[in-house]
Amino acid sequence: MGLFWKVGLINGAVLVAAAALLVLGPFSVSRRPVMSEVVVLGVGLLAMLVVNALLLRSSLGPVDRVVREMATVDPLHPTDRLATPRSAPGRQLVAGFNAMVDRLQDERSASNAKALAAQEAERHRIAQELHDEVGQRLTVVLLGLKRAEQRAPAELAADLALLRETTREGLDDVRRVARQLRPGVLEDLGLASALASLTTDFAQHSGAQVRRVVTPGLPPLPPDTELVLYRVAQEALTNAARHAGATSVELSLTRVGDRVALVVADDGHGFDVRREGAGLRGMRERARLASGELTVTSDPSGTTVRLEVPVTAS
Repeated sequence: MGLFWKVGLINGAVLVAAAALLVLGPFSVSRRPVMSEVVVLGVGLLAMLVVNALLLRSSLGPVDRVVREMATVDPLHPTDRLATPRSAPGRQLVAGFNAMVDRLQDERSASNAKALAAQEAERHRIAQELHDEVGQRLTVVLLGLKRAEQRAPAELAADLALLRETTREGLDDVRRVARQLRPGVLEDLGLASALASLTTDFAQHSGAQVRRVVTPGLPPLPPDTELVLYRVAQEALTNAARHAGATSVELSLTRVGDRVALVVADDGHGFDVRREGAGLRGMRERARLASGELTVTSDPSGTTVRLEVPVTAS
């Protein structure tokens, strides 16, 4: 029965009962009501209102509780759903609300997957252009400077050598950025080698000490899941150097039951995890694409990012 008809029947039943009581009961009202009659009418009206309120509360109370609980649900959290109440109206409302949240989650996951796929494609294109265009041109410039240095007079040789060294450093930076945009080692050698290269580059450019622990014999993962793990590790290391000011970082990749766990812990000054930035939201979106669970804990002594993905993730 719909909520509208249930409320209508409750009100109708109360009014019919009140009318029958007035007709069949020993009550009458004179042309000029006396105080006793006014008291009887007031008590009857109050009793009718109380009975009506109690009956309506039994039907609408669960709905009000569900509405209050809706404000506490985070639609972005895949496990945060309302429990099914015992009342029929509450069950209908909860079922509709949970179904709506599930649809929103599915649509958001699909749109995020497309956005991240487009982002990876754009990174691939930029990395290819950096390698093929900018890198090749800098290589030509580097070779030209070397030949010019060999033929130049002694007073210009030192300046050309300095210019050649600066060009070589710029070429190394271009190649490093290209590797970060498109981790070719991930496609060629796998996740463990890609993480090793990532931590080595991080230690060289940040000055922080990095300890890497990768359990041998990890189960094979789909390419998309490996890319998610790599990007989350990359973002966690970037945050440790750029925002946390960490001097020591530990990265581990281990198997925990039927899941693979990536943990990046630093000794930086920490942050308030309730105030998520674009980087942390991006990591959560990537974790959801791999059916993984991301947890971030932080205090003044450091920050720990943990991502667990199922071995059978698609």
